[in-house]
Amino acid sequence: MPRRTLLAAAGATGLAALSACTAPSPPRRRDPAADPTPGLPISTSHPALMMQILAHPDDDLYFMNPDTQQALDAGTPLVCVYLTGGEATGINRMPGRPVPVPDKAAYSSSRHQGLRQAYATLLGLGRFAPWQKSVIELHGDHRAEIDSLANRGRRVELIFINTAMHTTYGRLGLPSLWQDRRLVLPTVVADGSPLRKAGSYTYDGLIDVLAGLFERYRPSVLHTMDPDPDIQHSSEAVRRRDSEQQGYSDHPDHTAAALFTWASLVRWVARTTRDGGQVPSFATTAFRAYYNRHWPKNLPPTVLAEKASHLVPYGGSANWRCGNPAGCGDYNVGGDRPLTNRKGWVRSTHYRYPGPRPAVAAEPDGRLVAYGVLGLRAVRWRESTPGSGAWDAPDDLGGGPLAPVLGSATLPDGRHLLFGLRFSAIGGHGADNEREIVALEQRSPGGPFRAWQGLGNPVHGHDGGRRIGVPVAVAAPDGRAHLFVRNAEKGVSTRVRDTAGRWSGWQDMGGGEIQDGLSAVVDAEGCVHVHAAGRFAVHHWTQDAPGEALTARTQISGVPVPGDGPAALPGADGTVELFYRAAAKAAVTTVRTGETADETGIDGYGRLTGGRAGLDGYGPVAAGGSPGAPVLLGRTASGLLQLRTPRGHFVRRRGPVALDGPALHVGKDGRPTVVAMGPDARPWIWRP
Repeated sequence: MPRRTLLAAAGATGLAALSACTAPSPPRRRDPAADPTPGLPISTSHPALMMQILAHPDDDLYFMNPDTQQALDAGTPLVCVYLTGGEATGINRMPGRPVPVPDKAAYSSSRHQGLRQAYATLLGLGRFAPWQKSVIELHGDHRAEIDSLANRGRRVELIFINTAMHTTYGRLGLPSLWQDRRLVLPTVVADGSPLRKAGSYTYDGLIDVLAGLFERYRPSVLHTMDPDPDIQHSSEAVRRRDSEQQGYSDHPDHTAAALFTWASLVRWVARTTRDGGQVPSFATTAFRAYYNRHWPKNLPPTVLAEKASHLVPYGGSANWRCGNPAGCGDYNVGGDRPLTNRKGWVRSTHYRYPGPRPAVAAEPDGRLVAYGVLGLRAVRWRESTPGSGAWDAPDDLGGGPLAPVLGSATLPDGRHLLFGLRFSAIGGHGADNEREIVALEQRSPGGPFRAWQGLGNPVHGHDGGRRIGVPVAVAAPDGRAHLFVRNAEKGVSTRVRDTAGRWSGWQDMGGGEIQDGLSAVVDAEGCVHVHAAGRFAVHHWTQDAPGEALTARTQISGVPVPGDGPAALPGADGTVELFYRAAAKAAVTTVRTGETADETGIDGYGRLTGGRAGLDGYGPVAAGGSPGAPVLLGRTASGLLQLRTPRGHFVRRRGPVALDGPALHVGKDGRPTVVAMGPDARPWIWRP
């Protein structure tokens, strides 16, 4: 994040202005197109490595922890790439002291030092541990500072691209570079950097540099920011106070950094697979940012305290003797200020594309099958033999470039349907930016698939169409398949596939504003239910009878508000149980729905049925049915996976850590299986 007052101060006078020049518009480059056809070879032999592409120093600490910390603690090497210098107005203000003289090179250097202090402590070293500073040669004769530190087999590298945060016209640099074909954006040389000479970037130059870094490091996990933030209508005064871009709930630098990242990934994959090359095997996770300001907070006190503690060495203090003459951190972020800031950014970690990362189902022969996204493309893993816990090599199903999470449904005849959110067009300089929902249908149970089918977008217009969420689907006993997507207005839209395979048009289901992370289940009577987390209640849509349209029902407002999307589990008596962690709480809340208000005696409907002992932690909960009691999957406060079954409580303490979105599958015998992706972008199976 930048200095939080930079939007209001962007036009301030008396500051040394970095120059950004314009040039004649270059001809639009024609990249190799992303190929959605299946059957490409997939690279499978590579070590785990996590790469993060950030707009500013501290974006990772505010928005990507605790995920980053858990992967690093597990020994995954980490490479962080910061696209801007973070110099803002050049004022590194220490609360309670006079405003210092603006110095952009010094402020950029001080923020870099704050990052070194934070990551040194994350590696288990003292905050002033010495780093190795050097210069890395990048694509197109570009150069950047790279700082490296290792401890006990763990390693962090920080790469500072350091583009200027503002143009000479007072506009933000990175968003302008995305939009303006003529712009040449200079870099900032931080004080004390081994890099002595400033450079400059064009739009294509930055994309090529990022694609080159992907090729050099071959990350298995790529963390990025939100390319398509929510629409947010605020007054100009509120927008400036919250440091948000006009009309959207995020900083424009965050959005531009994410768009450059996704465009670079598309370019890299297209180049790598051209002429029969292998699909690079990596998983992506995109994190929300200023979104956290507007929705219930989802981190309980223990997890929040740990996350916020890593911003203390980043913020630093002017009183510290860190060995960096330009400064010892981003002083306005020091101490307890992340926790006392009314905006509350640090109090949540939200994914742009929430949901189970592997979509798990059973094959006719009893083997598990998992569908996921690798290298921006859909893939399928099959268990080598039933119950073996080992996977065959993945099959490429194509369809890319796709967002990280797939929706899925199993038809009554056993065939699988897959759904993806596709970046059908992504580019700057006035190029189209389009998103669409796509579907893949299996020809026969356990067999091959048909060609990908475009299902369009529930929102008209390219800009609104970018705001949609991940597809969620469920098949009803009557043979219909129901598809649901969070739309740009933060409601839910649906399409229905009939028994002949024909799709209806998109329909808005009405109701209030909700977060992404929908649940869709079918009750004992054959009616479909959708539940979602709102700002003040759980939202519910269902049918009056099987085959009828889903409509919004009374909000479940007499129960705690969820921090993440609820998990739903239908019961044999026609009710549906919901499982979730309430905002900022560690315990699991259980709500039984389907009873009348007269029976529950509370506002709205839904009856609290008590917590689930032994499942305290954080993050979303998954639920599955089994004889005796529900099976629940969640995380402990330290991020380990834990499972609650009728046989007891189990915690997975060995093996690879799990990326976001572990999946729970309960077989016909009632035995639970957990499938998750590790930092090496490979799925693993846990059957306690």
